[in-house]
Amino acid sequence: MLRAYYATPLPAPETPIAEAPMVAMDMETTGLDPDQHAIVSIGLVPFTLDRIRLAERRHWVVHPPRALEDLSVTFHHITHSDIENAPDLGEILPELLATMAGRVPVVHYHRIERRFLNAAVVARLGEDLFFPLIDTMVLEAKRHRLSWRARLRQRLGHDPLSIRLGDSRERYHLPAYQAHSALVDAIATAELLQAQIRHRLGPETPLGELWC
Repeated sequence: MLRAYYATPLPAPETPIAEAPMVAMDMETTGLDPDQHAIVSIGLVPFTLDRIRLAERRHWVVHPPRALEDLSVTFHHITHSDIENAPDLGEILPELLATMAGRVPVVHYHRIERRFLNAAVVARLGEDLFFPLIDTMVLEAKRHRLSWRARLRQRLGHDPLSIRLGDSRERYHLPAYQAHSALVDAIATAELLQAQIRHRLGPETPLGELWC
């Protein structure tokens, strides 16, 4: 399965972002530590700078190998009855990897998607899953947390601007969506990257300057 995934090459680092096939991804989990918690839902939507391919969107609720925690249920609203007959992540992994193959994953806060997906793959296939990705939160952080303007603002005693998904979208005048649905957040992330490239970075930006 991993051999098939790696057999489809990703675009080269010098490829302009406008020419790159991408897939926005979001996950809901039972907590924040992949050593103690697990994935309960995954949303994916392929896209480019010009088009979000909604007809190819995918959303899975999966049965976690660890128990749901009450606090996490209040965030993602996925209950015990929702996961009772849900498949194990291993059952949807072939389709998940096939959708990711050859596309650059785009997420908002990569520590969740990269670490949890790798932990899930290691648990089921016994091997790590390596993939570069673009993190829209990192792009916001470079502008609003690490720039000289941001540092000056903090020295003057102002709170740093929020780089959460909803707050970041608001700065680009994107509509507010209901949060904590993996599919909705994936679509929201795709739209945010399109706006970041259009208003801040430019379509000729090489992939290698964006991914991490």
